[in-house]
Amino acid sequence: MHAVTSLSMVSLLSFGYLSMDWIKPNQVEEHIQNDASIKFEPKQPPHIIFILTDDQGFNDIGYHNPDILTPTLDKLAAEGVKLENYYVQPICTPSRSQLITGRYQIHTGLQHSIIRPRQPNCLPLDMTTLPQRLQEAGYATHMVGKWHLGFYRKECLPTRRGFHSYFGSLTGSVDYYTYGSCDGPGLCGYDLHEGETVAWGRGGKYSTHLYTQRVRKILSTHDPSHQPLFMFLSLQAVHTPLQSPKAYIYPYRGMGNVARRKYAAMVSIVDEAVRNVTYALRKYGYYRNSVLIFSTDNGAQPFTGGSNWPLRGRKGTYWEGGVRGVGFVHSPLLRHKRRVSKALLHITDWYPTLVGLAGVNVSLTEGLDGYNVWPTISEGKESPRLEILHNIDPLHRRSGLASGSGQEAQHVWDTTVQSAIRVGDWKLLTGDPGHGDWVPPQVLANFPGSWWNLERNIEGTGKSVWLFNITGDPYERSDMAVQRPDVVKKLLARLAYYNRTAVPVRFPNDDPRANPDRNGGAWVPWVGGDEDEPKWNGVYKKGRNKKKKKKCKLCKLISFFKKLNTRIMSNRI
Repeated sequence: MHAVTSLSMVSLLSFGYLSMDWIKPNQVEEHIQNDASIKFEPKQPPHIIFILTDDQGFNDIGYHNPDILTPTLDKLAAEGVKLENYYVQPICTPSRSQLITGRYQIHTGLQHSIIRPRQPNCLPLDMTTLPQRLQEAGYATHMVGKWHLGFYRKECLPTRRGFHSYFGSLTGSVDYYTYGSCDGPGLCGYDLHEGETVAWGRGGKYSTHLYTQRVRKILSTHDPSHQPLFMFLSLQAVHTPLQSPKAYIYPYRGMGNVARRKYAAMVSIVDEAVRNVTYALRKYGYYRNSVLIFSTDNGAQPFTGGSNWPLRGRKGTYWEGGVRGVGFVHSPLLRHKRRVSKALLHITDWYPTLVGLAGVNVSLTEGLDGYNVWPTISEGKESPRLEILHNIDPLHRRSGLASGSGQEAQHVWDTTVQSAIRVGDWKLLTGDPGHGDWVPPQVLANFPGSWWNLERNIEGTGKSVWLFNITGDPYERSDMAVQRPDVVKKLLARLAYYNRTAVPVRFPNDDPRANPDRNGGAWVPWVGGDEDEPKWNGVYKKGRNKKKKKKCKLCKLISFFKKLNTRIMSNRI
């Protein structure tokens, strides 16, 4: 009887295993269910700690690459849930805007590029942000670090968008010690802010250390038993400039490539910062009822030390190297821990997920592009997300590209427009997806040309459509656009559907009044509250001057040598 019973159990288990739909997307790698009898029922909503790094590549964390020393991050990820099918946006502003609004770029008007320091632009003021929703749920909300969502008027500042306190930099890139930020030659200013005022006199301390110190101070002064906390630590690291205290570079002295060495040191400082934050969570009584989320904002730039290997492309591109994010969740509240999730997730999902954890009425998250994925992360359930619109940028078109992949495609979508979409296993890119090489880790001082040439993208420049089965080909080496025109047509139709819901692009010209020289030497809001908002007229095409610019051979030559020098210096520093 025991033998028959055992055989029956094996048969049932085998049937269940084989009957799973492995073709279907959003599968979780580990299907072994942990003991669900232990239920965590916190007395109040959990404390939420969201740590966002800048320009950290897929290959720039210890559990993907043992050459990078991140023992704290590795341990937290191993004890939690690693997100191995998690997507972000290819550059700073888009990822941050989608995190804080839960909406795709096409629904915020930030489809094109980033918000530059002199642009009279910011996150749309009529949208309720994630921290605002958490404030409504009774949370104390604090932000430390990089904002990069516009600051041309005071209403755009973090303290007006849902944070009770803010300490950090408003622009996209600052010096790690002096907090100087430049937006072109001679257009430099101080960029470190405390709330809505300039934090003069704080230069000299490395930004990652300074920000960590502020987070620990907030944790030590807040009462975790009285009020739930949302802490958004938006680190400047590991964005350029490549700056690090020498002591952290020493463990990487064996790396021949100086840029890679400095970059790795900066990642190790991030690891130390996370260790100090998690120690404070335990020390001050937050940990048992906390959810810690770690995420990068976009892929790395290989020519300044980062690495997305073995993924294709880099920061600023829609190849996997630009949009596949490093991420994990660590929490005592997770039902099923110590596992790897292959469920399809996107940075827009954090908004509805976190407000759901906070107990906010689900009706308040209607109309968002994100999904509540807590059951997916915590319990291993299938992801509600079946597709991701990576973006549609109507201002980014490349002349000379063939429009369409076959005659049918031309009637569905203008493939000269830069766009990318993921539906199930399939990913489609149109227009100009960006630099498409596979760049191996630059660990040697002089990169061997023969190896480089093996990984060069040698496709013709006239191409405008690419199709990949990302599940079977995560490195995007086998373009299936010609073999599967049926899939191409379906995904182009999805792009057309999303485009019908897009709002006008917000990308105004620079405003000379933003110059720090006119504002006391700092980057600060320069538009008064009585001035009207810019009118977004919905014109999607960049205006072209009818007058032809005179060709300047000397200008082209100077530009060529500037670019050449930049690439040489990025490898030698």
